[in-house]
Amino acid sequence: METDILIVGSGCAGLYCALQLPTDKKILIITKDIVENSDSFLAQGGMCMLKDESDYESYFEDTMRAGHSENNPEAVEIMIRSSQDTVKDLLSYGVDFQREEDGSLSFTREGAHSNKRILFHKDITGKEITRKLYAKVQQCPNIQIMEHCTMVDILSEDNVCYGAVVRDEQGRLSTISANYTVLACGGIGGLYKYSTNYKHLTGDGIAIALEHGIELENINYVQIHPTTLYSENPQERSFLISESVRGEGAVLYNAKKERFVDELLPRDRLTEEIRKQMEKDGMPYVWLSMENIPEEEIREHFPNIMEHCRQMGYDVLKECIPVVPAQHYFMGGIKVNMSSHTSMEQLYAIGETACNGVHGKNRLASNSLLESLVFAKRAAKEMTEEFENTKQDIKLVQEADLSVYEDKAALEMRYKDIVLKEIERLDKCTIQ
Repeated sequence: METDILIVGSGCAGLYCALQLPTDKKILIITKDIVENSDSFLAQGGMCMLKDESDYESYFEDTMRAGHSENNPEAVEIMIRSSQDTVKDLLSYGVDFQREEDGSLSFTREGAHSNKRILFHKDITGKEITRKLYAKVQQCPNIQIMEHCTMVDILSEDNVCYGAVVRDEQGRLSTISANYTVLACGGIGGLYKYSTNYKHLTGDGIAIALEHGIELENINYVQIHPTTLYSENPQERSFLISESVRGEGAVLYNAKKERFVDELLPRDRLTEEIRKQMEKDGMPYVWLSMENIPEEEIREHFPNIMEHCRQMGYDVLKECIPVVPAQHYFMGGIKVNMSSHTSMEQLYAIGETACNGVHGKNRLASNSLLESLVFAKRAAKEMTEEFENTKQDIKLVQEADLSVYEDKAALEMRYKDIVLKEIERLDKCTIQ
C-alpha cells in the first residue's frame, strides 16, 4: 500500500494532525484497536486554556513547578500561547465545552493550578473532543482509517523513514510506503499491572525507536495518578477519579476518616503522601469524600464517575470511596523538536509517544490534551511546508523481509522487554 502520510494512532493527536494536513494529500490512519479505544477518549478532567494575558505567568509557573523545572521553557510557552487558537479549532468542530449562563466558557480548577483555567465537558472531556475530531475526519475523503492494524516496525534506510510494516486483524503482514510517517501510538500503560490506560498501549513506538537508534528522552519519567478507584478484583484498567473532583473540593481521609494531606498537591507529591498513609494505616487504599461538593454539581459535572462508582457498590453522595494510585501517563518518549520532528528524517512523533519537554518530570493536570493538539498541528504545518522535499523508496518497502515478524507473541514480548529494561536502566542511572 502507498500513501502520502501514514499516521500510527487514532487518539486526539493523530486525528487532529490529519485534519490539519492538506486535503490533496492521501492520509492513512492505522490504529491497533478500534478508534474509540484510545486513552484520549478516557480523559476526564478537561483541557487547559490561557484565559487572558493576566494568567500567563501563573500558568507558566504552575506547569514548570509541577514538572520540577525540568520542562523545556520554549515548549511550555508554545503550548500556552497556542491554546486559544486550538480551542477555536475545537469549537469549530462542534466540541461542546461547559458554558456559564451568559454563554461564556466555564472553567474549573485541578491540583497544582493557581487559577481556574480548565475547560471541560462534564467528566468526559477527552471523549467529547476526540469523538468530534473523529466525526470530522470521517467527512474527509482523503483520510482513510484502518482499525485493528498494528505497526510492527518502521522501514528506514540511511536515517530516513519510508513507511512501516503492519499486521492486520487476520494476522497478515504487509508494508505501507509513505512520504511521512507520524507516530501517535500513545503511552506505555499496558506494560503495567495497574494502569488507567488501555492494555493494548504497550509502547510499541518506543521499542521500535530504540531498535532504530532514534533519539529518546526521559522514558523513565512515568506519572502515577494518585486517585483511581480501588478494586479487590482489578478489571482491564484502573478507573480514574478525576483530578477535578479534588479541584472542586473533594478531600482525602485516612483509615480513621481524618484528613491527612493537601489534596491539590502536584500528582507525584500527592501520590507519595497517599502511599505513606496507606503504609501507616496498613490499608491498600485511602478514602475520598465528595461531601464538600454540592449534590447538584456532582450530578452535573461528574455523572460518569458517580454512575461507575454506583455500579461498583458506592454512592458518592452518601459515602466515601476507596482510592489508590495507579500508572497513568508517560512524560518521556521519542525526542522531538518544536515541530514534532524526530531524529530520523521523514518521521514525526506526537501525543504521549513524543517528548518535547513540556511536562518535565511530572505533568500538570489537563495539559495532556492541549499539548497533544498543539504539537500535532505544528507537525502538520511543517510536513505541509516540506512535503516537496520528501520521497518514497518503493523498492525498499516492497522488498522488506517480513518473515522476521511472523512470530507475533515473541515480537510483542521482545518489544515490552526492550522498553521496561531501558526504563529500569535509566532509573538505576538516576539513583546512582
